[in-house]
Amino acid sequence: MTASKACRRALIVSVGDKLYEHFSQLLPRPDFYPAIRARSAGEARRILSQSPVDLLIVDTPLPDEFGVDFALSMADRTMGILMVVKADLYDQVSCQVEDQGILTVSKPNSRQVLCSSVKLLAALSARLQKMEQKNQSLQEKMADIRAVNRAKWLLIDRCNMSEKDAHYFIEKQAMDARVPRRKVADNIIRSYDG
Repeated sequence: MTASKACRRALIVSVGDKLYEHFSQLLPRPDFYPAIRARSAGEARRILSQSPVDLLIVDTPLPDEFGVDFALSMADRTMGILMVVKADLYDQVSCQVEDQGILTVSKPNSRQVLCSSVKLLAALSARLQKMEQKNQSLQEKMADIRAVNRAKWLLIDRCNMSEKDAHYFIEKQAMDARVPRRKVADNIIRSYDG
């Protein structure tokens, strides 16, 4: 791990101290140290409503619910989720959650399998975050394009410009003022549509 990485957060939802301590030690340091702990799904929801985490490890069963519904309710967030279930429930739980990108591991299991699972979860989390950043960037670019197009059509409609002239006008204003085209477009929209 390089020193330039930002500190990331892990939440371990577990009633038992043993599994919490075990996973805390398996988390890559210093990236995920110290791990946050919740003893129930309700407590975990409160923690997650205040601030996001990068990794969520759910040790089932929880005192207020089994844990599947909780994990599924968190699946749309940008975090890696790992469920730890008893071996006899592994296939059933895995089938319920795998389509949502939730990893499942059975207990008891070897330290090597758990360590590999945590590393896989950390890699998945990093990939999800990169995809989210790319998505955010694309959303911003699309909003910029929509604003510039809206401004162009306002110039065409209100100032009787051709599309080429409207495009040139926005480009020239942005270049002269040394501002993004989006800012010029927003000013045009406010002037003619506001």
